Amino acid sequence: MKKGSGIHQLNGPWGLYVDDDQTIYVADNGNDRIVEWKPGAMNGKVVAGGNGQGNGAHQLHHPRDVIIDKKSDSFIISDYGNKRIVRWPRRNGIRGETMISNIACCGLTIDENSSLYIVDDEKDEVKRYKIGDTKGTVVAGGNERGNRLDQLYKPRYVFVDRNYSVYVSDHANHRVMKWEEGAKQGIVVAGGQTYGNSLTQLNYPEGVVVDQLGTVYVADSWNNRIMRWPEGAIQGSVIVGGNGSGAYSNQLNGPDCLSFDRDGISTILARSGTETKP
Repeated sequence: MKKGSGIHQLNGPWGLYVDDDQTIYVADNGNDRIVEWKPGAMNGKVVAGGNGQGNGAHQLHHPRDVIIDKKSDSFIISDYGNKRIVRWPRRNGIRGETMISNIACCGLTIDENSSLYIVDDEKDEVKRYKIGDTKGTVVAGGNERGNRLDQLYKPRYVFVDRNYSVYVSDHANHRVMKWEEGAKQGIVVAGGQTYGNSLTQLNYPEGVVVDQLGTVYVADSWNNRIMRWPEGAIQGSVIVGGNGSGAYSNQLNGPDCLSFDRDGISTILARSGTETKP
């Protein structure tokens, strides 16, 4: 897929969300829109934004992530260029509502209590926002930029497990951090050995998901691979890619985000488009 603005194209996509029916929703960053792709579809459908770049209620500006809040049947969008979090109705929505303002929002996720977790890559922190809360509580980082265990450096994506532990792709520290609920500092669960391409290293990690066994899956972006790190492991293993940047079936090109559906199929989003890998 060549990048572009057609309904069958994407332009510098960032985050993605996979619904229960395997419909994929993509934050089409360069086209200032959220696009829906049904399984097997050749074309997508614009479901939010797509009205030119801007800060109007009907517009987005370089969105970086999207999730679905099933309780309100709406999209929640990280509208990075406008420094706001937007709620956008799923059913015939033509405009969004600003939920949180003045935040350099990257990745976001939601827990079973409908609390939002949002990465701020300027303040180098992750905040949790409970329903109705507009100030939030820091749950990871927030101690200025750095590489200590209580710090983050350009964090990108966040995952929250059943115990409300927060996993963060600590992009410029080349590691994935885990912050247990209420912790004052995190622990390194992947990487952390400076940047590189060995099995103990990451190189500007992006998307991260964790399974019920505590195994971490991370998009190792600059190494063009997806890695798996079992809980407590000192090194990971390559499960997709790792054969240089390219378009062959055994290659990836700057993987950015990944998601697992309920059948265990992973969807990997790269800067050049989306691929689905078992």
